[in-house]
Amino acid sequence: MIFPIACSVLGWLQRPGGRTLSRAAMEVAFRGMRKILCVAEKNDAAKGIADLLSNGRMMRREGLSKFNKIYEFDYHLYGQNVTMIMTSVSGHLLAHDFQMQFRKWQSCNPLVLFEAKIEKYCPENFVDIKKTLERETRQCQALVIWTDCDREGENIGFEIIHVCKAVKPGLQVLRARFSEITPRAIRAACENLTEPDQRVSDAVDVRQELDLRIGAAFTRFQTLRLQRIFPEVLAEQLISYGSCQFPTLGFVVERFKAIQAFVPEIFHKIKVTHNHKDGVVEFNWKRHRLFNHTACLVLYQLCMEDPRATVVEVRSKPKSKWRPQALDTVELEKLASRKLRINAKETMRIAEKLYTQGYISYPRTETNIFPRDLNLTALVEQQTPDPRWGAFAQSILEQGGPTPRNGNKSDQAHPPIHPTKNTNSLQGDEQRLYELIVRHFLACCSRDAQGQETTVEIDIAQERFVAHGLMILARNYLDVYPYDHWSDKILPVYERGSRFQPSTVQMVDGETSPPQLLTEADLIALMEKHGIGTDATHAEHIETIKARMYVGLTPDKRFLPGHLGMGLVEGYDSMGYEMSKPDLRAELEADLKLICEGKKDKLLVLRQQVQKYKQVFIEAVAKAKKLDEALSQYFGEGTEVAQQEAIYPTMPEPIRKCPQCKRDMVLKTRKNGGSVPSCPTSACSTPAALAGQLPAKPCCFVSVSLYEAGLLGPPLDLVLETGSQLGPGLVLPQLCGFSRLSISCVVPRLSAGGQQGWECVSSLSATSCLQLKFKPGSLPPTMPLEFVGCIGGCDETLREILDLRFSRGPPRAGQTVSQLSGYLQASQSLNRMDNHQPPDTGPTGSSSAPARTLPLPTATGESNSVTCNCGQEALLLTVRKEGPNQGRQFYKCNGGNCNFFLWADSSPSEAGGPPPSASRPPGGSVGCQPGSRNPPGGFGGSGDDRGSGMSCLCSQPAVTRTVQKDGPNKGRQFHTCAKPRERQCGFFQWVDENMAPGTFGAPPWPGGRGKTQGPEARSRRARASSSDMGSTAKKPRKCSLCHQPGHTRPFCPQNR
Repeated sequence: MIFPIACSVLGWLQRPGGRTLSRAAMEVAFRGMRKILCVAEKNDAAKGIADLLSNGRMMRREGLSKFNKIYEFDYHLYGQNVTMIMTSVSGHLLAHDFQMQFRKWQSCNPLVLFEAKIEKYCPENFVDIKKTLERETRQCQALVIWTDCDREGENIGFEIIHVCKAVKPGLQVLRARFSEITPRAIRAACENLTEPDQRVSDAVDVRQELDLRIGAAFTRFQTLRLQRIFPEVLAEQLISYGSCQFPTLGFVVERFKAIQAFVPEIFHKIKVTHNHKDGVVEFNWKRHRLFNHTACLVLYQLCMEDPRATVVEVRSKPKSKWRPQALDTVELEKLASRKLRINAKETMRIAEKLYTQGYISYPRTETNIFPRDLNLTALVEQQTPDPRWGAFAQSILEQGGPTPRNGNKSDQAHPPIHPTKNTNSLQGDEQRLYELIVRHFLACCSRDAQGQETTVEIDIAQERFVAHGLMILARNYLDVYPYDHWSDKILPVYERGSRFQPSTVQMVDGETSPPQLLTEADLIALMEKHGIGTDATHAEHIETIKARMYVGLTPDKRFLPGHLGMGLVEGYDSMGYEMSKPDLRAELEADLKLICEGKKDKLLVLRQQVQKYKQVFIEAVAKAKKLDEALSQYFGEGTEVAQQEAIYPTMPEPIRKCPQCKRDMVLKTRKNGGSVPSCPTSACSTPAALAGQLPAKPCCFVSVSLYEAGLLGPPLDLVLETGSQLGPGLVLPQLCGFSRLSISCVVPRLSAGGQQGWECVSSLSATSCLQLKFKPGSLPPTMPLEFVGCIGGCDETLREILDLRFSRGPPRAGQTVSQLSGYLQASQSLNRMDNHQPPDTGPTGSSSAPARTLPLPTATGESNSVTCNCGQEALLLTVRKEGPNQGRQFYKCNGGNCNFFLWADSSPSEAGGPPPSASRPPGGSVGCQPGSRNPPGGFGGSGDDRGSGMSCLCSQPAVTRTVQKDGPNKGRQFHTCAKPRERQCGFFQWVDENMAPGTFGAPPWPGGRGKTQGPEARSRRARASSSDMGSTAKKPRKCSLCHQPGHTRPFCPQNR
């Protein structure tokens, strides 16, 4: 239990801008806590942190995600003995995306994406991680975030907070801040917990939303248009846009175009050499070079008239080569690219792995200043045992300790990158990068290289020439840092005033050369200079433009733009927008920093940036032909597009609110023609869902305005086809594959913009005709599979059929799709008056079912063939076994899959179905609807007489009610379950009949009118033999239309 004062302390701690509390305050805050959930950004980090805090005595158990383990250990925190439960996520737990109706590329005009609603959700591959957090949160009193201490890490932390607080809103949240996974750093972080920084997380949210909106809009615009115009070249090409990726591409294109536009110039210069006994000395002209040939020739001729040289000055001064500055992320990427030939993306991947293994500090940092409280001496001491640089590390300690060369940048979050422990177990690029970091750190903590530079200046005909020499006096950091080179250049001894005859005096020509293509290190330097991206995202943007084939690499690893990259940049530049220039993105990056500092509101930044890019997008679409023209220079003439709407679809107007999720439904066009009202959150519109494999908690899938929340799964064999007129010029769209359905009244309506739509009203007050098509086998064989009926309530045939088929209520827990299908098959044998079991259909097969000769109604336009429940033509057989049914013909399933059975001379309603155990609706007789107080045929009832002595299927006294509805049964009494409608067992029995209407797959009710139908009676009924069933007398039910026995109203010949 947490005392009130503790809650108030932690509540203050979580306010934006709160500071770390004193130890006394934290002890109060943690009083009464027993379990604390700790969450790191990756499993390796969680394992390393748990190992350090538990001194290796942690217990590991599995989480729901096999990649994210749970480490449990005891810890003494702020005066409390607590159990720490350490687990992890795998980067971002939640993702941003548009709502479902905007996700498909053809769903809307890209312009809509600047205003479309965005939702945050957990991707499917991270659901197990989310469930692990939810499960562990329930047993913990506090949450400590151990994600990386940068912008992305802070945002990931708030995603974790969001998930955990959804389970336990009162959960207390704290933040551990650390820069390396070492015992000292981790324990210090644990003893100095602070608050998570909402402002830093807000900056990431703004950046993610802007990247999604801008990237999606421009990407769809470019891709849809250019694929249409250049189908032979770009038909399968994704042409993406990003506010960082395009400026990055712009740097490459700009350098390439500078090389293309470069015009070489001829220059001229004079060179003097002197062959001395101590070596050849080359003197360089102080004028460097001249582009005027005549002027250079005149000066050269003057020198040749008297070529003797006079030494006019000899200077000597100390020269230093500076050791490297403390290492930040950008410098690490550049060094690895230049010195190790490892690209930036791979460099950061390896660096993150070394960090989680505890070998180096956090590798994403903008700081190149070592903090004063960082114990550099201890870090240098750790490297002394290493045979490669141990001696150099020892010399640093002997010469007064480390004296690092600091830069001038600090992000106030992490120190410069440095080694945290020595190892010799690494291999490959991991070993090379670790060695670079260690040598860089030791070189930074060492001293500059020292030398002596000598300069000799000579005069020939009043033209000055200079030679430089170098003598290295102390190599210092160069001894451990082989990535820098500094060599001696020995000059002979010259005395001031002395004269000598040069060996050669020459006038030489040369030509200016263009700049070189950019290397990855050059590109990263430009991105940092212009504020494109961050140290954490530079590598990602570079990889994107490579993956999109906007740029390629030359054999010497320099960036060369491709035709697509060139065309895109030139196209946008010709519109007048410098979208390939860094200004727009640099402004955003500056705003994000202000959000982190609390100097600018995130909503204001978001609104301003969206409007800015939206306006650019509108004008870019208007000038899209300039983009076509730019690319046609590389891909040839493109295809003309007649209408812009053919490429960019208009956003459909909403027609009504979804009754399940209350979001706007729209009319969507089907591939095979027609339209279908669709809900945007149709998460179960997958083939598996349409096949009946529905999730336990159904997603919203309303494909029509016919809706019933309580029904799942079974009615999947109903198909509503196109063609039914609902009014002048209105045709019901083609609809199929419902996961939930109830017949309600569908009426047309017009939206404010004049668009036709559909409206579902709760009362059946309007007439709406549908053309229905049932799947083969879903109805008795004599029932037509296609007919037109009114769902407004006036068509009793359609109403009775659909009531019997779809008012069964939700399936019970544990029921399978096959069982639900069995219920449908059971309901198709409507109001059967007798019960039987399928006969043995072998050569000596027999049947004990009663023989009844009834006419076989034939639907108009249908053949006389009988179809079984699985949609195949049934097999006609004859009973050969001696007995009362010998010689009698019957139908059965040809394949034996559906247990179909029908006497050839009986009513079609007697078709057999699955065995009773599999196919009988729970507690219902086919004559009435489970959960309904109405008798068959939709009659109403009233009255409540509990003195009948009758028991229903739930062993409770039944009540007697009277039919009130006009018709042949008006005034007739019946017994039914006394419970409320939604809880009824489905029992029904006419008072004036000796037998209740038979239930499918079960024998008749024994005992007749007034007999108690308790559990014992039902048990005896279940054990009754077939001969007992055959000899039981019963009154056949009559049709309510022609009043003849043997069939019901839906199958009456007069109803055709």
